[in-house]
Amino acid sequence: MSRIGKLPVSLPQGVSVSYENNVVKVKGPNGELSQWIHPDITVKVEGGVVTVERPTDQPRHRSMHGLYRALIHNMVVGVSEGYTTQQELVGVGFRVEAAGQLLKFSLGFSHDIYVQLPDEIKAEVPQVKKGANPILILKSADKQLLGMVAAKIRSFRKPEPYKGKGIKFVGEVIRRKAGKTAAAK
Repeated sequence: MSRIGKLPVSLPQGVSVSYENNVVKVKGPNGELSQWIHPDITVKVEGGVVTVERPTDQPRHRSMHGLYRALIHNMVVGVSEGYTTQQELVGVGFRVEAAGQLLKFSLGFSHDIYVQLPDEIKAEVPQVKKGANPILILKSADKQLLGMVAAKIRSFRKPEPYKGKGIKFVGEVIRRKAGKTAAAK
């Protein structure tokens, strides 16, 4: 059996799960999420615990078993605690401004980049000390959507290995390369 798939998902206080017509719906203090489940996989909700079961030991059933259990667990954590990601803009003149669901990036191009965030994601840009790198904080209950939006933002200016300039996650270590060296005379 899948080691991930066979683990039960315990429901914290204030979170409810319903399963009907191959759709799992999770409600909690941070919102409501839903996920389609393959008909071969069985989901049982009993006494504050969600269990996922598979019919056979075929490789495709085994992979779906762990996948759907992980997705349900991520939804439960999302609606109860939520997910947060922080991105740091490293570079001279790199800025980000948040006005509601619209982000405006100045990343050294000839133009600014505007990003319209989905309604499920909240953005904030805390004030930083002069000379410090700007930080963008994204919060959401949907881990999958949050990761996709953060990856899209990072793709505007990936960190380069020579000076380390670009958009990186806070705490991410960028592998640096040595630049050119002067020729010996």
